[in-house]
Amino acid sequence: MSDVLASLPLPEGVRSRFVDNHHGLRVHFLEAGFEGGDRPAVLLLHGFPELAWSWRKLMLPLAQAGFHVIAPDQRGYGRTTGWDADYDGDLASFRLLNLATDALGLLDALGVHSVAAVVGHDFGSPVAACCALARPDVFRSVVLMSAPYAGAPALSPESADEPDLHAALAQLPRPRKHYQWHYSTRTAAAEMRFAPQGLHDFLRAYYHYKSADWLGNRPFVLNERSAAEFEKMPEYYVMDLHKGMAETVAPRMPSAAQIAACQWLPDAELAVYAAEFARTGLQGGLQWYRCATGGVNADLQLFAGRTIDVPSCFIAGRSDWGAWQSPGALDAMQTSACTQMQGCHWVDGAGHWVQQEQPDAVVRLLLAFLRRP
Repeated sequence: MSDVLASLPLPEGVRSRFVDNHHGLRVHFLEAGFEGGDRPAVLLLHGFPELAWSWRKLMLPLAQAGFHVIAPDQRGYGRTTGWDADYDGDLASFRLLNLATDALGLLDALGVHSVAAVVGHDFGSPVAACCALARPDVFRSVVLMSAPYAGAPALSPESADEPDLHAALAQLPRPRKHYQWHYSTRTAAAEMRFAPQGLHDFLRAYYHYKSADWLGNRPFVLNERSAAEFEKMPEYYVMDLHKGMAETVAPRMPSAAQIAACQWLPDAELAVYAAEFARTGLQGGLQWYRCATGGVNADLQLFAGRTIDVPSCFIAGRSDWGAWQSPGALDAMQTSACTQMQGCHWVDGAGHWVQQEQPDAVVRLLLAFLRRP
């Protein structure tokens, strides 16, 4: 382990381990509630740009409630190795079905035959959904956080209006582009890793901008997938056409006083992220976006028309645009994609990083779901 993780002040009862997942990875994961007994397991899957470390505030409370809690650095992240960091490398290994197989392999390597719930946040949410869709015998319930699941892709061709949408964004009076397509470009990873303001300050501004601390986050329903509707979103989702993400978030850098007052992500904890991404780069995480924008996840059409039939719920911060950035997805999740949806929960005082901004509220919601009759 590196000096950063070796000196990380993990709470007593949370440990860091490595295991071969029999699927090409040496997985680094954090674990709590591992002390003896046949505890029901909970698998926590992070998003971008995050780590297993992002679940640090939830792990002990869940373990103290009787669960074996497992949180891996997913493919492309942190101390997990065996993935291809080259932009021109093995892109298909980052597709959703393979990421779900990574999770299955990790559980198998640990001798865990099923989990009480798989919990996914941000881009971890579609991975968790894929787990529950493909292997409901192993992933016996699913919690989706920040990113709603609208269902498996249809067998019929995708709507031809998607290229027109991006052309229309570029032709707005204030020309714009969608962040996922920017993240798919060759230059995006280096532009953030080697940001003019430094990686630490880039991450500080990025996390702040998408949190409830930035008071401009007041999401609302978008009526359709159109340029006119999309330009209503903050710039971290619909960026100025000729700006990268580092330049986009720089004006939202919080003041020294705001940073000092940020209890959900003090600078010492932010430094863990900065050190990890300085070491690994960000291309591994961005490969997930390239699979989404480049059609690499088309093999999910195997599940066309199939629903998630295990119990499910959705959790998001009330100030999080993530739940609204795909018009219709939230409704589809509740009405057609998930047949045992137990409810959607909006957490006050939280933006996109809901499990870090308001961990106590998220723990309460998770335990209520896990202990449902």
